[in-house]
Amino acid sequence: MHIEPGVVDGAKIVLSYATATAAFGLTAWMARQDARADARRGGWPALLARSPLTSLAVFCFFEVFPHEPVGVSEVHLVLGSTLLLLFGAGATAIGLAAGLLAQGLFFAPADLPQYGMNVTTLLVPLYAIHQLARRIIPARTAYVDIRYRQALALSLTYQGGIVLWVAFWALYGHGVGAETLAEVGRFGAAYLGVVLLEPLVDLGVLWGAKALAGLTRGRLFTARLHAAA
Repeated sequence: MHIEPGVVDGAKIVLSYATATAAFGLTAWMARQDARADARRGGWPALLARSPLTSLAVFCFFEVFPHEPVGVSEVHLVLGSTLLLLFGAGATAIGLAAGLLAQGLFFAPADLPQYGMNVTTLLVPLYAIHQLARRIIPARTAYVDIRYRQALALSLTYQGGIVLWVAFWALYGHGVGAETLAEVGRFGAAYLGVVLLEPLVDLGVLWGAKALAGLTRGRLFTARLHAAA
């Protein structure tokens, strides 16, 4: 989902500064909500302790996991819903922003001018699935007990959000032309594979968390992983 250099340039890139600022505001809100909800298990210190884990995971998603250029961008296995279910929205948002920045600083400096666009593309869909999870997962249900349809809804929303933002940046930068629309279509079609795979990953990881409850009930994981809201 990286926006490549040259897709949006010149004065147009200023918009990405505004969207990134808004995305960081959503990150702060999600972090505050998680810290308050998890106050009995450490609050802010526990959330900040989880953030290096999510940052490392995101760095691996971008730099270690296979990724292929398709159409207007690259297809990455960004397991946003998996991280949210394990660590909560706040730590996941911090990890997405920090992991993406670390990948750019150390391995892909050419991506840094596009950081605002890329971080917006990751964080706004995360906020969407954070809100969706509150609606489709009953308060009495721990995350380890969610069903496939709920995991699929989260994955479809997150990955669909990424595709929509990539499409927006491509069309904003290059205009609505046949070639750009075709490349956006190829990228969106390629992301269907991620949408199909991520719910299975989610359920497998949650099964492992439930089996290893003695290890995953600690402060390094969100309280919702094993408990009702």
